[in-house]
Amino acid sequence: MEHVEFADVSTLGTNANSNTAMILCCECGVAIQPNPANMCVTCLRNHVDITENIPKQAVLHFCRNCERYLQPPNEWIQASLESRELLAVCLKKLKGLKDVKLVDAGFIWTEQHSKRIKVKLTVHGEISGGTVLQQVFIVEFTVQNQMCNDCHRTEAKDFWRCLVQVRQRAENKKTFYYLEQLVLKYKAHENTLGIKPEHGGLDFFYASENHARRMVDFLQTMVPAKVTTSKRLISHDIHSNNYNYKYNWSVEIAPVSKDSAVCLSKKLRQQLGNISPICLVNRVSSSIHLIDPMTAQIAELQSQVYFRAPFEAICNPKQLVEYVVMDIELIHEKDRKSYPGQGTVSFKHALCDIWLVRASELGIAENNIHTRSHLGHLLKVGDSVLGYNTGEANINDVEFDKLSPELIPDVVLVRKHYDRQTRLGQRLWKIKHLADEATDERSKHDYHEFLDDIEEHADIRGQINVYRDSKKQLPLGATADVPQITLEEMLEDLTLECADDAMGEGDADGQQDAAEPQL
Repeated sequence: MEHVEFADVSTLGTNANSNTAMILCCECGVAIQPNPANMCVTCLRNHVDITENIPKQAVLHFCRNCERYLQPPNEWIQASLESRELLAVCLKKLKGLKDVKLVDAGFIWTEQHSKRIKVKLTVHGEISGGTVLQQVFIVEFTVQNQMCNDCHRTEAKDFWRCLVQVRQRAENKKTFYYLEQLVLKYKAHENTLGIKPEHGGLDFFYASENHARRMVDFLQTMVPAKVTTSKRLISHDIHSNNYNYKYNWSVEIAPVSKDSAVCLSKKLRQQLGNISPICLVNRVSSSIHLIDPMTAQIAELQSQVYFRAPFEAICNPKQLVEYVVMDIELIHEKDRKSYPGQGTVSFKHALCDIWLVRASELGIAENNIHTRSHLGHLLKVGDSVLGYNTGEANINDVEFDKLSPELIPDVVLVRKHYDRQTRLGQRLWKIKHLADEATDERSKHDYHEFLDDIEEHADIRGQINVYRDSKKQLPLGATADVPQITLEEMLEDLTLECADDAMGEGDADGQQDAAEPQL
């Protein structure tokens, strides 16, 4: 018997051997190595289709409102075109892939508005006798629009499942304005369905309980707040035992803000290093920072400690009285009286003895008012300063009534006073808001006081976003004594506006052919 050597024979993944007997394909008669099917590769592909159980066409559901794709069974995910996330969604729609081995998968480019997505797949499949066959095919997906459950609730006006109510029931709302800027800076409101202003605060609406809890955790991290939770049953399916609740979180912010005067209880004063009973709120962050205007001693009150024995402000900025500095004498550190157990003393402030006269009585009254203040680093003779007149103020507080008269100062100085109109004329910046600005006089006063704090304190404006106001120009006669924010500390506010094209012509319907974003 004559042996013929085929050096260039197409086989199923193995090289031809001259000592191996050859047979003829039962279909086309080509010489091949023996295999269980007795067929060549071409005939096997013509007779056997390893992709017959894999659909060549499928449907993808896409929500046009939120631009998400449906991932079976009921999850909606964000995925851009030709992304790995979208490829995973497409592969999960093909049920027959479990019977073969997926080797490669990739997108074939299609026009983005055609509502078609094509995926090229390479698979390996085992046929009779252990023969492995490779096949390449294309699956075409049709994109169909379908509104997701969240968007459906929004359109049906039954869109929210969770409500976060943020309130600060106080006359001084600076803490609330500060919290609003923190929410904007860290984009804590990006998952909200809507924000509604209410008396004393804001309401945040959510479709997911996880997003609402994340917002509550953020608020508790930023400011001292007390949270109460409740839920209300909306519907109940007795067959599947499913309950539909609406959840409500009430976030109550501590009713004290910067520049408020407070009166501490005896037990709390001892915990804070025997600080004076009358203190000023120096700053409110995750805790309440107090300063003693008589000794410049500072203390930090944690949120848990405050709500264990809460207190309210005895004087607020609307009760501030303007005084004029007649004389001032700094008290050096070596002259300060200290006592055992005294707490931390602020080195940013300078203690001083100061003699004042009320601005409305300047040139009329001869008796100067003497007090001690922590503002010695800011004040000089002739300056205007704002303070609380505790002798004439109507204070209704239990702890204040217990104090002896020698512990109550006649005047508590709070801040240096600058001309309001001058400051407004030189204010070249602005801040953003979650809701419409307040229109009542009390809220406007607190809001302008908050803007003044941003200009005067770098640590406050370092925590928020300040934007350049392009509508205002620097006046020629700028006053250097007024606190100002430098241009380096401002951000550019991005506004998108539609502009005509270079030729200034529109289309036949009067619409513009080009839209150009402008800064």
